Amino acid sequence: MARLPRLVVAQQPHHILQQGNNRQPIFCDSDDFAAFLGWLRDGARQFKVAVHAYVLMSNHFHLLATPADEEGLGRMLQWVGRHYVPYFHRKHGHVGTLWQGRFKASVIEAPRYLLTCYRYLDTNPVRVGLATSAAQYPWSSCAHHVGSRIDPLITDHPLYWSLGNTPFEREAQYTDLLA
Repeated sequence: MARLPRLVVAQQPHHILQQGNNRQPIFCDSDDFAAFLGWLRDGARQFKVAVHAYVLMSNHFHLLATPADEEGLGRMLQWVGRHYVPYFHRKHGHVGTLWQGRFKASVIEAPRYLLTCYRYLDTNPVRVGLATSAAQYPWSSCAHHVGSRIDPLITDHPLYWSLGNTPFEREAQYTDLLA
């Protein structure tokens, strides 16, 4: 039986989850995280996908992203995989599939759940004990959202911009939202 097509809605934010096969690591060191983010940034630009938030954990990653069209999201992740998976296999002597099936994507009702999804992604490392504060974890978008660093991967969603008229106001409001 053929698999059902994934629901992707152009111009709507999506929560994306991709796990390592059998929950095995997909990132082993900081070079792996950085390489993946570089390809993700290039793929997002190439396929017109705005990435609003992300978190990379050792055995999975989450993205909050808005594709410009119905094909962009799948093509971006396929393109990233075609670059990252051979890199990972070569570097770590891994063989076989890296991913546990297809990525999962859920359309987010922006006005109601978007900032909740931002917070869920950015606080993921705190919930599992990898950091004591969300902004400390280097492989998420949180430091960008609270104003600690500029992340060229991130395209802020208009609802994030609505948190304040200035970057300082937005960052302060987002910091309060995390608390």
